[in-house]
Amino acid sequence: MNPITDSTTIPMLLRDVVSYVHDENTTFLFHKVKDTWAEVSYKQVLDTADAISSYFLEMGIQKGDRLGLIIENSVDWVYYDQALQQIGGINVSIYPTLSENEIEYILKDSEVKTLLVGNPFLFKKILKIANSCPDLQRIIPAFDDYEKHISTSDINAGVISFTNLIAEGEKCISRYKEEINSLRRAILSSDIASLIYTSGTTGTPKGVMLTHSNFVQNVKVCLDQIPVIDETDTFLSFLPLSHVFERTATYHVCCAVGSKIAFAQSLELLAKNMAEVKPSVMSCVPRLLERIHDKAMKTGTSAGGTKAKIFLWAIEAGKKHREVKESGRTPGIFLSLQQNLAEKLVFRKIKEKTGGRLKFMISGGAALPKNVGEFFGNLGIKILEGFGLTETSPVMSVTEYHRQVYGTVGRVIPGIEVAIQDVESKEMISVQTHETFDESYECPEGEVIVRGHCVMKGYWKKPQETAGVIDKDGWFHTGDVGRFFKGNLQITDRIKNMLVNAYGKNIYPTPVENTYLKSPKIEQIFLIGDKREYVTAIITPSKETLQETFNLKEDFFNQKEQFIEDRKIIDWLDEDIKKYSTELAKFERLKSFLVKRTPFSIEEGEITPTMKAKRKFIEKKYAGEIDEMYLQETES
Repeated sequence: MNPITDSTTIPMLLRDVVSYVHDENTTFLFHKVKDTWAEVSYKQVLDTADAISSYFLEMGIQKGDRLGLIIENSVDWVYYDQALQQIGGINVSIYPTLSENEIEYILKDSEVKTLLVGNPFLFKKILKIANSCPDLQRIIPAFDDYEKHISTSDINAGVISFTNLIAEGEKCISRYKEEINSLRRAILSSDIASLIYTSGTTGTPKGVMLTHSNFVQNVKVCLDQIPVIDETDTFLSFLPLSHVFERTATYHVCCAVGSKIAFAQSLELLAKNMAEVKPSVMSCVPRLLERIHDKAMKTGTSAGGTKAKIFLWAIEAGKKHREVKESGRTPGIFLSLQQNLAEKLVFRKIKEKTGGRLKFMISGGAALPKNVGEFFGNLGIKILEGFGLTETSPVMSVTEYHRQVYGTVGRVIPGIEVAIQDVESKEMISVQTHETFDESYECPEGEVIVRGHCVMKGYWKKPQETAGVIDKDGWFHTGDVGRFFKGNLQITDRIKNMLVNAYGKNIYPTPVENTYLKSPKIEQIFLIGDKREYVTAIITPSKETLQETFNLKEDFFNQKEQFIEDRKIIDWLDEDIKKYSTELAKFERLKSFLVKRTPFSIEEGEITPTMKAKRKFIEKKYAGEIDEMYLQETES
């Protein structure tokens, strides 16, 4: 067992695994090289990290310096991170999808000294802004033919390929080995390990200072709450390591317990990679699970006749079996036989597409629609939900492995306090800890606040903004609205998202949007209605479903008009809008909607890298179309 104490730091995790769990020649990482999954051992990771650390020390990098990465999940990401962490460097990971202006801001604000760059496209982007970043000393392409992409030699920073950097570092390891060991031992758990810049749905991104203790203690208590993760597991990693969720829930967890990590090639190849790797655990976002749900339902019912009846019967049998088990009872012989038959006829085929070995999936980043969680439960695939923010390392609560309450984000993790505070009066409604858990406890909703080991050190160089979210009593104010339901935390929405209609009715968009997202016809929905008499929305249809239904060519989606005005498509969507509106209060129901031709995107500045809508930006960008929609509805 890998011992994690209050003084354990990130670089100690992997070395402790080699000391207590695995031989150094055991495989730690998998990545696709051409058509083969190549294996990387713990020894390769640690030796390569030592070489990179030696190069950093040779160029004068010191403890506390910020070292950047703008690269997709990869073995190189791990090498670089392990190298900088063990000499006291601070990891500044940047989302590859950010604009040049946003990347430049982060590099300048954090004063990054070295930057690992993942591919030629990103390299060209960095070259355009490099000379505006005075602290940048080295640009490190993670590919060898970078020279052909440099059109001018007028670059202030030095450029060296990652391959050559490692080779140069290997030459001087003997000179720096003892210093590396000394620096690693000198790292305190309270030292900053990473700056992760928030998505910035409003205003300028802020660098969240997360310490070694923030990460390591978050991992420790999550493993306490999900004790089934061990050294035999294989995680498939596809969510960005530049985001705190994947960093903690996959990378650091695997570093702590000795599980293997396989890096997916891309989101497009994820299904193929799942079948090849056969992961036992995966971190994911709700939208992926919704897509799997929609595809399974479509595949299972589209043929009609007997096949569709068998599929729907199996889902119902799985539901009954799940509900009996979740109530604490043992399923009877007849129900068990039905479950076994459903498994053989339907469930096994769906599970095979995930590789057939999944223990569970961890869903985070947004609320998982209750019906989607129940669907996977019916299949016998466990989905654990968690909740937190970048500022909370990130996990504040997570589903217990043996106790599922769909529509909630689990039990408060050990060692912290989570409270519900009245949004207006600021009075405490409830304060809960791991120890006070009561599976029958419920309370009214309010703002979710937290204090304890998961809370960040603060925002980088922004003391006023830090004081604005961490009060004098140490409570971090999440800005999320929630309550406790059956002892578990349940999130309603963001305070800033709340719409107040012209009649003073409060409307939280997320639950309403999730209701409409049950429709397989809808890919994205953005609710509108603040200070308006009624609610409307901008809807992006599912491209695949739209193409199949109306036999559309790719040219249709490349037209310059932002919105689709084809009456047949609007009426087709309206069928499901009317269907799901019956589940909502009258003031929450859509009275009209616009149909967007292409999805909201990060590149257009409409959503954040964590897929949260930038509400003010979207409303301002499409203000003309929105006003016209309300005007037409009024005139009609």
